[in-house]
Amino acid sequence: MNITVEKKTCAATVNVEVPADKVASERKNIVKAYMGQAKIPGFRPGKAPVKIVEKRFENEIKEELTNRLVQEGCQEAIKQEELKVLNVQAPQSPEFKEDGAFAFETSVMLAPEFELPEYKGLEIEVPSTEVADEDIDNSLKELQQRFADFKDVEDRAIEEGDFAVVDFTATLDGKPVAEAIGKPAGFLEGREGHWVKIEEDSFLPHFGPQLAGLKVGDEKDVTVTIGEDFPISDVRGTDIVFAVTIKEIKIQELPELNDEFAGKLLPEKGLDELKDVIKEQLGQEKTRAAEDAKVNQIVEQLNQAVDFELPEELVAAETQGNIQGMAQRAMQQGMTQDMLESQKEELEESASKQAVTNLKTNFLLQEIAFKEGIKVEDQDVLQRIYQMAQQENKAPKKYIKELQKANAIQNVRNSVLIGKTIDFLVENAKVSGTTENVTEENTDA
Repeated sequence: MNITVEKKTCAATVNVEVPADKVASERKNIVKAYMGQAKIPGFRPGKAPVKIVEKRFENEIKEELTNRLVQEGCQEAIKQEELKVLNVQAPQSPEFKEDGAFAFETSVMLAPEFELPEYKGLEIEVPSTEVADEDIDNSLKELQQRFADFKDVEDRAIEEGDFAVVDFTATLDGKPVAEAIGKPAGFLEGREGHWVKIEEDSFLPHFGPQLAGLKVGDEKDVTVTIGEDFPISDVRGTDIVFAVTIKEIKIQELPELNDEFAGKLLPEKGLDELKDVIKEQLGQEKTRAAEDAKVNQIVEQLNQAVDFELPEELVAAETQGNIQGMAQRAMQQGMTQDMLESQKEELEESASKQAVTNLKTNFLLQEIAFKEGIKVEDQDVLQRIYQMAQQENKAPKKYIKELQKANAIQNVRNSVLIGKTIDFLVENAKVSGTTENVTEENTDA
């Protein structure tokens, strides 16, 4: 074969010309296979003349020959140039020439090329997994607030710690916020019956304290300077004026922390037993957080240590998937389509950054796995699939068929490989911190 490859960043153009004798040989094999299987009226199977078979299945033979030659040509080009191919596009204008040769051109997506940074002995700090009494007390306070009652206040003005139920509209430079920025502005377009706790950082910074001293029925213009971390970039750093009307004032009445309260959460149990349950749950959460901290620090250090370009098509696809996932989660949390539209630019920017990080991490970990000879056995994949099926509450065999139909088995295998590689990096990291389960071996690694 005559093969030429023009490489670019994460892509290559492959031109292949298959000589006439190779084309003829492949075609002969295909025709032979058709002759043995073809059912043609008037002839016993396998006894029809070659010319009749060729004429009857002309299009099918040509299509199979084209596919076979393209596949073999691409495989030879990949082997010859030692290409790390992620995807091969359909050939452009494949051509059977007059002299019997076959030629085609195709584009392939290549894995990025980079030098691995030092990945063994990475220094990571891990937070403590110890559950302090203060942690338990904070959880109990949260439970108190969750089961609190609210009592109306009618004989005095708003005080710190109260809850104000308010109606408000908001303006920017004298115009409704949505009109001023030219797009939906979410809750900045106004709300009725909105609850605000009278404390510094409730709702928006400095909003609640400005309501102190007001009574039911009072109105007030409250000015808030929007911070640089606000989701809608168009209003960051601006002064929004809220026209507020006080509809109700309420105080929060917390239930007493005693055995009776604990019994509502754990029937026939007391406060001490409730504290024990909370301590166990917090311990599990802190352990998970410590493990996540290890992984996050390793991934961050790897990404900061090396930079390389990524295939644009992959970044675009990953970004789109991130946008869909982020939008779905936001709507599940109560955001409307208008609110999402108002944050479209921020959503796309965040999704794109996450896509680059995810892809870089994936390529880095796969390269480390290759260098270290980390393998994934079929049993590893089956075990992960069984876990996934259990989480989805589906029969394993049915779930496997669903994955096969979606061509997703390889994704599971890759996920297992990434997990094994991360475990390898954690085992070889230098861990410091106050976590109880930092071992001397890890510390000296």
